[in-house]
Amino acid sequence: MNELLIFGKTGQVATELARIAPDANFAGRDEADLTDPESCAELIGHRQPRAVINAAAYTAVDKAETDRETARLVNAASPAAMAQACAGLNIPFIHISTDYVFDGSGDQPRSEDEPTGPLGVYGQTKLDGERGIVASGAQYAIMRTSWVFSAHGNNFVKTMRRLGGERDRLTIVADQIGGPTAAADIARAALTIAEAMTGDKGKGGIYHFAGGPDVSWADFAREIFRQSDLSPKVVDIPTSDYPTPAARPLNSRLDCSAITSDFGIERPDWRSSLNSVIKELNA
Repeated sequence: MNELLIFGKTGQVATELARIAPDANFAGRDEADLTDPESCAELIGHRQPRAVINAAAYTAVDKAETDRETARLVNAASPAAMAQACAGLNIPFIHISTDYVFDGSGDQPRSEDEPTGPLGVYGQTKLDGERGIVASGAQYAIMRTSWVFSAHGNNFVKTMRRLGGERDRLTIVADQIGGPTAAADIARAALTIAEAMTGDKGKGGIYHFAGGPDVSWADFAREIFRQSDLSPKVVDIPTSDYPTPAARPLNSRLDCSAITSDFGIERPDWRSSLNSVIKELNA
């Protein structure tokens, strides 16, 4: 029982975990079918790891509105089954969740104990996953994060760089506020937590982790363009001008003080992390 088992291989956070923890064991779709909770639990029992990180999720927010059962299995049923398996082995389970468990009301950062209220299927399945993990009896850490970006996969940074090179004017939502978070920063935080929990059975809980300072999508885009030497005009628009199948929370600000006090993990400056991502994309 000395290996670290990580669910996910191709996602943004899993890709970064593979870079900084190459000796970990990664379970992709070929080994762990996330629509089959029992197979995920069986893999944990077979591998007998020292800790488990679940970096896999159903993240297609709009598609989840119609693909409800798949989203439920991947985001709720399988994480709960993983946690139950970890409880049976008395090992830590680290799971990545989302700001979408909140309704996005108000203008203040949300702490971990504030009332949840998902606006759509994706957020509800992630919240159901959290509840299943809490009920499992496992030693767990749930990391709620937001606005994930990296040099790989589909994300806002890559989309903006593409569009910024094609157009001289872009309309971007300015009334949704949150903390852009680099996948590499999430990966480092998850590993720090896994190691701390392995050494201290009393550690764990629900935590918020997001980049700072809080910003709108429009201002995030402006910084992406500035660092990328692109100069399209950014026109601020309200969310109501950009309708999507699933509603987005307007307020995604997260109070990240608990993860600092419990694990010494500081809130990362997303502008610095963005610089690293852009350098990688340029290379």
